[in-house]
Amino acid sequence: MDVPFPLHRSLSCTSVSNAITHLKIKPILGFVSHGTTSLSVQSSSWRKDGMVTGVSFSICANFSGRRRRKVSTPRSQGSSPKGFVPRKPSGMSTQRKVQKSNGDKESKSTSTSKESEISNQKTVEARVETSDDDTKGVVRDHKFLEDEDEINGSTKSISMSPVRVSSQFVESEETGGDDKDAVKLNKSKRSEESGFIIDSVIREQSGSQGETNASSKGSHAVGTKLYEILQVDVEPQQLKENNAGNVEYKGPVASKLLEITKASDVEHTESNEIDDLDTNSFFKSDLIEEDEPLAAGTVETGDSSLNLRLEMEANLRRQAIERLAEENLLQGIRLFCFPEVVKPDEDVEIFLNRGLSTLKNESDVLIMGAFNEWRYRSFTTRLTETHLNGDWWSCKIHVPKEAYRADFVFFNGQDVYDNNDGNDFSITVKGGMQIIDFENFLLEEKWREQEKLAKEQAERERLAEEQRRIEAEKAEIEADRAQAKEEAAKKKKVLRELMVKATKTRDITWYIEPSEFKCEDKVRLYYNKSSGPLSHAKDLWIHGGYNNWKDGLSIVKKLVKSERIDGDWWYTEVVIPDQALFLDWVFADGPPKHAIAYDNNHRQDFHAIVPNHIPEELYWVEEEHQIFKTLQEERRLREAAMRAKVEKTALLKTETKERTMKSFLLSQKHVVYTEPLDIQAGSSVTVYYNPANTVLNGKPEIWFRCSFNRWTHRLGPLPPQKMSPAENGTHVRATVKVPLDAYMMDFVFSEREDGGIFDNKSGMDYHIPVFGGVAKEPPMHIVHIAVEMAPIAKVGGLGDVVTSLSRAVQDLNHNVDIILPKYDCLKMNNVKDFRFHKNYFWGGTEIKVWFGKVEGLSVYFLEPQNGLFSKGCVYGCSNDGERFGFFCHAALEFLLQGGFSPDIIHCHDWSSAPVAWLFKEQYTHYGLSKSRIVFTIHNLEFGADLIGRAMTNADKATTVSPTYSQEVSGNPVIAPHLHKFHGIVNGIDPDIWDPLNDKFIPIPYTSENVVEGKTAAKEALQRKLGLKQADLPLVGIITRLTHQKGIHLIKHAIWRTLERNGQVVLLGSAPDPRVQNNFVNLANQLHSKYNDRARLCLTYDEPLSHLIYAGADFILVPSIFEPCGLTQLTAMRYGSIPVVRKTGGLYDTVFDVDHDKERAQQCGLEPNGFSFDGADAGGVDYALNRALSAWYDGRDWFNSLCKQVMEQDWSWNRPALDYLELYHAARKLE
Repeated sequence: MDVPFPLHRSLSCTSVSNAITHLKIKPILGFVSHGTTSLSVQSSSWRKDGMVTGVSFSICANFSGRRRRKVSTPRSQGSSPKGFVPRKPSGMSTQRKVQKSNGDKESKSTSTSKESEISNQKTVEARVETSDDDTKGVVRDHKFLEDEDEINGSTKSISMSPVRVSSQFVESEETGGDDKDAVKLNKSKRSEESGFIIDSVIREQSGSQGETNASSKGSHAVGTKLYEILQVDVEPQQLKENNAGNVEYKGPVASKLLEITKASDVEHTESNEIDDLDTNSFFKSDLIEEDEPLAAGTVETGDSSLNLRLEMEANLRRQAIERLAEENLLQGIRLFCFPEVVKPDEDVEIFLNRGLSTLKNESDVLIMGAFNEWRYRSFTTRLTETHLNGDWWSCKIHVPKEAYRADFVFFNGQDVYDNNDGNDFSITVKGGMQIIDFENFLLEEKWREQEKLAKEQAERERLAEEQRRIEAEKAEIEADRAQAKEEAAKKKKVLRELMVKATKTRDITWYIEPSEFKCEDKVRLYYNKSSGPLSHAKDLWIHGGYNNWKDGLSIVKKLVKSERIDGDWWYTEVVIPDQALFLDWVFADGPPKHAIAYDNNHRQDFHAIVPNHIPEELYWVEEEHQIFKTLQEERRLREAAMRAKVEKTALLKTETKERTMKSFLLSQKHVVYTEPLDIQAGSSVTVYYNPANTVLNGKPEIWFRCSFNRWTHRLGPLPPQKMSPAENGTHVRATVKVPLDAYMMDFVFSEREDGGIFDNKSGMDYHIPVFGGVAKEPPMHIVHIAVEMAPIAKVGGLGDVVTSLSRAVQDLNHNVDIILPKYDCLKMNNVKDFRFHKNYFWGGTEIKVWFGKVEGLSVYFLEPQNGLFSKGCVYGCSNDGERFGFFCHAALEFLLQGGFSPDIIHCHDWSSAPVAWLFKEQYTHYGLSKSRIVFTIHNLEFGADLIGRAMTNADKATTVSPTYSQEVSGNPVIAPHLHKFHGIVNGIDPDIWDPLNDKFIPIPYTSENVVEGKTAAKEALQRKLGLKQADLPLVGIITRLTHQKGIHLIKHAIWRTLERNGQVVLLGSAPDPRVQNNFVNLANQLHSKYNDRARLCLTYDEPLSHLIYAGADFILVPSIFEPCGLTQLTAMRYGSIPVVRKTGGLYDTVFDVDHDKERAQQCGLEPNGFSFDGADAGGVDYALNRALSAWYDGRDWFNSLCKQVMEQDWSWNRPALDYLELYHAARKLE
């Protein structure tokens, strides 16, 4: 029976008899220089006459050149090193080769054979087998000599050490008749380097062996079983008679072999120099030196040895599986795997006992599973019936290197399962990935997949865009062709009319010689000077063209007087233009731009037909083609300019957003900031915190509490971390590793590890976005319920906020819907895809719902059939309270009946304030429990009672600037709710107010050419309003003329500017007639006294407002109170410097160049204007005088300030981030 055993470690076979004798096979330590050596060793007792009995080992070694290794070969004390002695030739090719090599080496024993240095490796094979013929399998290449120093009666160790065939082998003579059956150990030189591998062990029961000396020490009788030699305890049931009548051992022989092949069998000395050896190369029988032909017998021997080894391994595997099957069957276990220890990146065979399974009656058995708790690489495969005792079925599964466990169930391919009683089957993978490493691996895989999908999506979009471009270009080409055809037809009609009037014959005023000519001919054109208005002209010129002046003025020639013709005739030579059907000309007394008198044939011009012109049809075909080419070129230039502008706009928006995000991250630097500023997923980040500016000021310890993804990360909150002092003053710091699936970093600070006082940013927590993560923030669903929306139903700033805020939040990948009344006065031309959506009933009234897109936003229009919103206006009805109350209730009912479940319902001002309490009282427990209410106060002057009730019921409330929120904090409807009241500055729409794409200004400009753009706009404004065209400081005022806007301060500023030799332009009107009349009188006074430097336009003019923002140097906003204010923000968008009073949103957005540098830096900004405190003339003078002086005294500095304010972002980019934080804080509330 063949018994395979692995060859990956040192190997020793121990044979034991009644006396303890060991046979050790030493590990591979070197190689024969070249050639193939076959050794036959009979292991048992060694007799004086050299005869050997017992187990016969046939060792076949195929050697190749290898690097030398210095080894120390252990041996018994007193024994001398023995070597292999080459035998005389016996006719084999391998023997002849070895002998020839040895003969060549004798003359140069100290040198290394060239062949021994060949790098080609050959397989080294060995075979150990028992034989009933004492000469069977012995190859007579060499003799293994008997150890002559045998010590009788003592434990003897005979070492089969690695040897090397070389010129150092000692020659020996034949030893008689027994030479061929025995080898003698020689006391001569032992080879230092050699190696062999035992590939297979063949155990055969032998009865024909010669007489055995059973009493000899270290001997075994012929037929001794291998398990006896290996000292394996054998149970009776492990012996079984085979078909041939031989007794086979069924026990763990391989295990015993592995146990006795320990690394300790090789003894190393400190001087050992053993290089790494690729054992796999030993089995590659095809690695043969190219210059040394291999005998056919050697190849056959190698193939046979390899087959034997594989057969032995298969037998060992089969025996191990049979043993496991028997053991599990006896214990009633229906599942096992082989190998028993499952490792990653290897195959495992899974066995199921169908008879013990719920699938015992099924003809098909399949396995369905995956790895790592069903999260990785699913698989399904069919099991096959095995030869094992019992109803065992099996299949092989490859275990990936990322696995730490395998999970699976069995089924019949349909609906019958064995899932381990609902627990599923699982196998632990030893040495596999750690769970946390696998989590990170999955995240990396997800990130790579997302990148791949993003690239594929980008490519699809590119191809789709290219296809759209191609189709659009085809349509435009057809349109150009049609236009060219139409224009050619019009020209053809005109030319034919002119050709009728043209003449071919001689005229008393002019004629052409010769009378017959064609294109490109040179002719003489004669003119009778005395016949027309140029009779007294000193010089005569012809100004001409052709085909109704097709190419403009193309013929300019001076005439000279003809000497050979009687009369006052003058002439010039003219070359007839190509493609000319007829000529056009007039006579003049000078060249173009210098002529005074003309003879133009009584305003009809002169025309002469070209007699031999090209065929008309050919001409008009060519003309149409030329028109088409011209249209194509014009379109190409137009599209290129448009494309460049779009790309520039997109770049500016991107750069602005990046600056805004940086400003957002730096806005709290006096309290907290990070290094790096932009946190990247998968990296480490250090958080710096300054407790001196918080509620934790003076605390001896600061603890950092952190998590990710709005406190919802799979890892949960990280353990509290004590912060250590930083190098920069009062700051402390902590460092954390950001996971790959983070999109937001969340943290708070506390005074102790177990809590105590917290700094949680007034309940909002600190949040910093994480970039580059594999996970994206889940989108929120926000619904605005409002009665205004720009531009379809805009009355005041509320409509602007609803539209612009919604667009900005939607641009941040959240879902936004707007619910609006369907007024009969809507500007429907701004609604796209308008269609009927549904209808429902509430309050006894049918309500029709319409859907449309406004500025890219989804809008639901509610149209109750009771006529409440068919009044022709938004506000101004006597029952506005009833109208808007009904709308609020109907909007909530629409959400409920429509199955909406928004995260946030955002209502605005008194008009939609009822949403807050109606929701809490009637809808919280009826399907909308997930939603939270956010309420924004735009104007506290109207509906205070409704606003107060909404404040009570809202989850979060805002107003339009932080300073205004402080200014109204004492109001009775606000004061009880300060804990949930926040101020967020409004923004402006950067698409409406965009100097790069503004059609109302003469030159588009950005911060890069702000001086050029504003200079052109100022000149255009001065021309438009009739002001003096001069380089003077221009102050613009765009406002409603009310007391809130500081009309008394406006009047004073106008006079003060004129006193400083500046110019003033005011645009606005007053709702109060008395105020309006007052400003009409002021306008009359100013226009009469300062007509070239003052202009008051007492109306509203949208185009003019754009021109004032661009052309003015300063924009004045002296409001008494201003919740937010958009005028100063728009002014900075156009590079105009704001001059404002410090109140509300004006204080939050304008930072004085002389006094607010530190305050601006805390907001991540630079100073951007001039401001004053008081509400009197002195305050206005203080700010306005500094502004005008800066313009007069430091124009370069002033121009740089204009550039600086243009680069500041006052769009909704930053407010949208603040609102999102507020929305998330509202969602956390119970």
